[in-house]
Amino acid sequence: HGVRIRVREEDFSLPEVSAMVLREMKQIAEARLNQEVTKAVITVPAYFNDNQRQATKDAGQIAGLEVLRILNEPTAAALAYGFGKGLDQKVAVYDLGGGTFDISILEIGQDIFEVLATCGDTFLGGDDFDDRILDMLADGFVAKEGINPRKDPYAFEKLKVAAEAAKKSLSVDDEVEIRIPDVLVGEDGKTRSLEHTITAVEFGALIQDLVQRTFKVCDEAMQQANVTVRDLDGIILVGGPTRLPIIRDAVTKYFQQEPKADVDPDEVVSIGAAIHAASLVSDTSDAVLLDVTPLDLCIGVAGGLCEPVIECNTPLPIEQSRKFSPFKDHQESVRLKVYQGGSRQAEQNELLGQFEFSGFTPGL
Repeated sequence: HGVRIRVREEDFSLPEVSAMVLREMKQIAEARLNQEVTKAVITVPAYFNDNQRQATKDAGQIAGLEVLRILNEPTAAALAYGFGKGLDQKVAVYDLGGGTFDISILEIGQDIFEVLATCGDTFLGGDDFDDRILDMLADGFVAKEGINPRKDPYAFEKLKVAAEAAKKSLSVDDEVEIRIPDVLVGEDGKTRSLEHTITAVEFGALIQDLVQRTFKVCDEAMQQANVTVRDLDGIILVGGPTRLPIIRDAVTKYFQQEPKADVDPDEVVSIGAAIHAASLVSDTSDAVLLDVTPLDLCIGVAGGLCEPVIECNTPLPIEQSRKFSPFKDHQESVRLKVYQGGSRQAEQNELLGQFEFSGFTPGL
């Protein structure tokens, strides 16, 4: 029941598409290093569930890589920020990527990196900012021309490219002029063009609610880590969208301090992954990473509900035990379903797997 992407009459699974990207990166690394690359540490958003992590690992194997570890992006960022500096700090990693948002609170002490809490939204990122600009352009075009460019796939793609370019330009300019010649051809056979000037203030109003959504997640992480903004010694920004002044200003206001400016938001995760990969293949481990499980691990129980066995933000590795009784008397077998997620309703969580215990002696 997996999703398939059709490209030139051929269907690909999502791990196969991801593997194409990893294979290209592998070739770039090999060309640069002049030697074969066979092992890798791959980073993922901290709020990825187990199935998403396994799919990422599968993609690495399809690309011909031995995946040494799947590493959380905020943890990698903190590693790049504090490795070898002898820091003793609590830091927040605000990770806003293209499609996901994560916030992690970490404690760094003499190259021991302990994650105190991690929270996220896997449906919030820079792509949503692009969509707000796209909707503004499309609605303006409909009002002016009476034609909806969303219904033309080529026009829609032109708008999407222009929206992303405008967003990137707004990270350095206060005003951006969007020009798209020949967006589409009307029923009268004449081509239509689109012109619009968007200001940073206008863009800020478009995405204000999305920015505030990130801080609701931050509130949750701070509460789970049992810290306040005054306890934090540094804020690390990760991801291209954090270059936008509106994001930086909002982060500064929320955390009541300027984010660290000496960390490149585009490179910090990959640098951290490289540092960790080096420690995994060398004889000496220079840094210790203590991570947490991002989501509850639950057992399905009667009534379509879930009972947490390992709660979110529990330090890993962990061994936990719980006692459950059969649903009815005289059962000779029990089917257990393992879920991951924060809902009490089983169907709203991610099913990781199921197994059956059998051969019980029926009770009298």
